[in-house]
Amino acid sequence: MRVGITESVKHLLIINGLMFVGTMAIGNGELFYEYFGLYFPKNELFQPWQILTHMFMHGGFMHILFNMFALWMFGTAVEQVFGSKKFMFFYILAGLGAAILQLAYLYFTFNSGLDALTAGGYNSAEILDVLGQGKYNTGWESILGGDLSGFVGAFNTTMVGASGAIMGILVAFGMLFPESKLMLIFLPIPIKAKYFIPAIIILDLISALTGQSFFSPSNTAYVAHVGGALTGFLMMYFWKKDQFDKYRWN
Repeated sequence: MRVGITESVKHLLIINGLMFVGTMAIGNGELFYEYFGLYFPKNELFQPWQILTHMFMHGGFMHILFNMFALWMFGTAVEQVFGSKKFMFFYILAGLGAAILQLAYLYFTFNSGLDALTAGGYNSAEILDVLGQGKYNTGWESILGGDLSGFVGAFNTTMVGASGAIMGILVAFGMLFPESKLMLIFLPIPIKAKYFIPAIIILDLISALTGQSFFSPSNTAYVAHVGGALTGFLMMYFWKKDQFDKYRWN
């Protein structure tokens, strides 16, 4: 196995780096988020291309640092097995799977609240108009149990980051190299990939279900992490890793 960095990983690192520099340098740090971050589809700022572009955006230096380190560390090994074209297909599809599951979760959260408000006598068009102005009606609290964060937050969510795609790459790495030993920076105990990576995914799933954050900031899109991991697993399952050499895309 070659060492260093593979072509597709290198190109992804460059694109993410350029997008991050552009975000910081142009439009007071807001213009790129508005155009390329992924907004809730009912929000007027949503654009179809954001489903793809959001995975090249990041929310800060530490965000992009950890994601790009993981991309280099695990992506290089996976690309050496897949070949460049198949790796890029896998990476993008895992990112799209992450976005789709996250949007499905947001739709469920938002529509549950919207249905409750319309049943309580509010007009849905007026609700969307108020939310579109960046406001909310305090009268909604009595219907939604006093907590508007899920309903309003779903509408105002901006999703950025490569984490969903990278979770798919992590799954691929774990299935290709199950005996490889990995460890967290704050837990320097070597753990085999076949145990380490499922544990990370389980923690993300628990965080998605409970809202309890273990290692990441509280605004992390854990559902997207699970979506990327699930998409990666399904692709690996159907491709069957013993056939990678036979179907290698050069």
